[in-house]
Amino acid sequence: MTTTSHRLDGLEPDNLLAFLALLGLLRALEAADRELYPRAAWDLDAPPLRPRLFLAKAATTDEVAELAAKGVEQLAQAHDFGSRKDLNYAREDARKLLTQEARASSRDCRERIDLLAALMSDGAVKNDKVEPIDPTPLCLMFGQGHQHFLERIAAVPREPAPPPRGKGKKAVALSAAQCLAEALFAPWHRQDPTPSFRWDPAEDVRYALMAGDPTDDAYKGGTQHGANQLAAVGLAALTVVPEVRAGRARPAIIGGTSGRDGFSFAIPIWRDPATLAAIRALLSHPDLREPEGLSHLGVDHVLVAERISVGKFINFARGRPQHG
Repeated sequence: MTTTSHRLDGLEPDNLLAFLALLGLLRALEAADRELYPRAAWDLDAPPLRPRLFLAKAATTDEVAELAAKGVEQLAQAHDFGSRKDLNYAREDARKLLTQEARASSRDCRERIDLLAALMSDGAVKNDKVEPIDPTPLCLMFGQGHQHFLERIAAVPREPAPPPRGKGKKAVALSAAQCLAEALFAPWHRQDPTPSFRWDPAEDVRYALMAGDPTDDAYKGGTQHGANQLAAVGLAALTVVPEVRAGRARPAIIGGTSGRDGFSFAIPIWRDPATLAAIRALLSHPDLREPEGLSHLGVDHVLVAERISVGKFINFARGRPQHG
């Protein structure tokens, strides 16, 4: 098999947004051309640590970005929730929607049901008396600060590029492919004034030592729009299932664990090229967080990103080594 590989210098290993973007890249390339047979591995012998993309066909970085943009455009068609802004379906509404879409989805066209199954389960509700579903632990916005998760998960992947950078004749407009290439193949500069999901640790903005309210636009940093696009479509790889904790059913996802210290997500660092299906298998392995647990499967170590609360806002911290 002919193999082309490209180092993904934009995707830091301890950044949850970057890991979700990696999953999204594999989904997008599979959607654009299945014969690419996209796989990923971590470039452990070439610091700083970054993932490497492997393809069964020859493709330049520009061609990879073009194909990824095509795949994101295709997958984004499933991101339609009408006028609903928040992930707060009633249990019966969630059950009806999931059942309806499961029956409508064909074997070769699963994008819609995969996305819905990664957002919610009708088996996990917030409490036994009030019936809104308890959504994926990766949903960090519930309307606080006028930030709405479902509104963003619908809009971000459908926006091919951020607004032009600069003013007047010096303004620079990016294509969809250029936007993704920036996120994948170069260090992030976060220049885009576009919505995000609070998965990037850089979005943890605190009041201390600041001249004003960090929730005001004047004090916010920008985003990396291409990374958020890829992460939005990558989310569908992390299916929600109900898990009994403290006597009631709560949402769980592969790679995630909830305990006394809250929710955290494990990012495995593996050596050999793996497909998206293989990565999902690693994330669902019961020994993922055990010392040397998956060394026999080529996992060198695991980074764990904790979900944290800062006032009314929720973020993810940078991943810290679990073992290895």
